[in-house]
Amino acid sequence: MTNIPIYNLENKKVGDMDLPEVFTSTKWNATLVRQVILAQLANARIPWAHTKSRADVSGTGKKPWRQKGTGRARHGSTRSPIWRTGGVAHGPRNDKDYSQKVNRKMKQAALASIMAKKIKDGEVKFIDTLSLKAPKTKDLFSSLKNMFEMKPRAKKVDALLVVAGAGSNMEKASRNLVKAKAMRADSVNVYEIVNHKHLLVDVKGLDTLARLMGVAK
Repeated sequence: MTNIPIYNLENKKVGDMDLPEVFTSTKWNATLVRQVILAQLANARIPWAHTKSRADVSGTGKKPWRQKGTGRARHGSTRSPIWRTGGVAHGPRNDKDYSQKVNRKMKQAALASIMAKKIKDGEVKFIDTLSLKAPKTKDLFSSLKNMFEMKPRAKKVDALLVVAGAGSNMEKASRNLVKAKAMRADSVNVYEIVNHKHLLVDVKGLDTLARLMGVAK
């Protein structure tokens, strides 16, 4: 186990704790992390663009004119893609399935890998209580600027806040921030971790994160 410092929202150290080995022992696997992220984005994809093929457009199936003897180009259907009112050839379809299957153990390994890298790079801070008394964006932004020792005139903080339990006040307060986002520990995924520079983790959610990494409790 690795001993880590615990902070409060005022960026003051309030104690130490032993971090479970799964958070630091996993080696960095960029290929696996990339595969899981691409699968996650593909599974969230909803195709909207849709064109009609020659089978979908309205029109008769009758041959426009006879094959030979007219001097005109031969045609077999007015619904052909080369006609103005014809269907579209090889156009986008909204019934295409982009989903990709990712095994549970792959997701667990990818999450453990990115967490270990973030901790090693010093981009994770563990907080004793990650919550707010009221859903005030101003209060949360002030705490985050103090936490990361940012300039007073800073406009945004790139951080993912991993809260334990519902954490509705924290989630509501983060909605108006440009790059900050609060998530419940049981909803954390590889994409959200990669998409944010810093992580603030409520220590009460560590057991939940460990379960997501495949450590049975």
